[in-house]
Amino acid sequence: MTDQPPAGPVPVPTAEQRRIAQESFAKAKEMSKDGGHDYAIQLLLTCCRLDPGNFHYRQELRRTQKTKYGNNLRGSRFAFLSTPRWKAKLRVAKRGRDYLKALEYGEQVLCRNPWDQGAQLDMAEAFDALGLSDLAVFTLDQARQKYPKDVTLNRALARQFEKRGDFQKAMVLWQLVRDASPSDVEAAHKAKDLAASATIQKGQYEEAAAGTKESPVMGRIESRATEKQDKLLREAEPILKRIEADPTEPTLYLQLAAVYRKSNQDDRARDVLRRGLGATGNAFQIQLELMGLDLAPLRKNLEHTEARLRALKDKARGGADDTAPAATTEELTEGELTALRVKLLREINAREIDSFRVKADRFPNELGHRIELGTRLLKADRTDDAIAELQLARRDERLKWRAALLLGMCFKKRNNWRLAQRNFEEGLAAVPEGEEAVKKELLYQLATGSAENGDLPRAIDLGHELANLDFSFKNIGKLLDEWNDRLQSA
Repeated sequence: MTDQPPAGPVPVPTAEQRRIAQESFAKAKEMSKDGGHDYAIQLLLTCCRLDPGNFHYRQELRRTQKTKYGNNLRGSRFAFLSTPRWKAKLRVAKRGRDYLKALEYGEQVLCRNPWDQGAQLDMAEAFDALGLSDLAVFTLDQARQKYPKDVTLNRALARQFEKRGDFQKAMVLWQLVRDASPSDVEAAHKAKDLAASATIQKGQYEEAAAGTKESPVMGRIESRATEKQDKLLREAEPILKRIEADPTEPTLYLQLAAVYRKSNQDDRARDVLRRGLGATGNAFQIQLELMGLDLAPLRKNLEHTEARLRALKDKARGGADDTAPAATTEELTEGELTALRVKLLREINAREIDSFRVKADRFPNELGHRIELGTRLLKADRTDDAIAELQLARRDERLKWRAALLLGMCFKKRNNWRLAQRNFEEGLAAVPEGEEAVKKELLYQLATGSAENGDLPRAIDLGHELANLDFSFKNIGKLLDEWNDRLQSA
């Protein structure tokens, strides 16, 4: 298999496509049990077309194709007549780097002969080019069912394992190549090179080069690490077995990810969730968990940045913050930290927009998600998008006051005071008892907006109402003096 850069990300199916694929998959499994293999295969082809990177759809399709022909290792009796045109299309699509089409044409070949070696080699190249390494390995391994000693197949699969860092399996396959073709120079060299790579991977030579010697302290550390690893394996193993038995159940991937996160292995948790997305057709719960996991390091970096900023400001005032992180050798300036903080806030806000968009689309009747989405869209200066979400949320009487405040902010940003005023007034009329902070903000926005638009008497009335609640709120006392002076002058 030739090494080439990935052709780009596999398209992510829409929510509607995922629904259709999941329903088709369930129906296909049901039909397959009843012997309706032809209909099941057509349904599974639809699944693979809608979600090309889903491992379990391909796995079920290949199993059904082989079952249809009673695992006879040759497929249809007339495959030699019906497959050549599909093979030609497959090769043309592959040469044109249209890898998704190549996969579709390849499946047409395998529908007639699931053991066709050439088609599976071409499809493995397409999977590899799309960055779908698991499916490339699966396809080559399926082909080896009929051709276990084929040099071309074993060479291609060995290279796949080598790229994944699985040197032991790669060595076995290179040895098979060497046994079948003793004069193969590449196979002879690879066996030696990979043996060295496997040894280095285990750290044996690295430790020798560093002159590491055993010590009681290191022994205890390694012992504790081993105990933790053993505990992790004990907790993970039963969940892994359940996933193997039921790979489309989202909660199992969430449970396994939680086990890894508990052991501070966020990368492994992330890998599990990403694998679960493909297996479950982008299950909603897994999407949310993965989004939260990706947000965690950003929030941690933001906390660290804000702590450093506080420490610098305290230092400038002559104080000290004992809780702040220790200074690094390349300490950032206050300006650099402020810029970093802004950048992190923007990134977190963008990720939260994605998260609440998913929630709002998934639960259209829970309008609280629209409020949260609108809030973050407003922060991102996507004012028109925020207005659309907040107007939907305003339909819920329980949320009307919150939505009205934010809508007023949006229209004020768009320099439309009439609509801003109308929403602020609606919010003020609907704000419930106990939400004094929101009531003060609404009064402040109405007062300042009225003053900016020339209605000083109204601004002064609203300002006095706010001052009566909280004279220290923002700069209302000073603003009242200015507005009174302006009114007197007029």
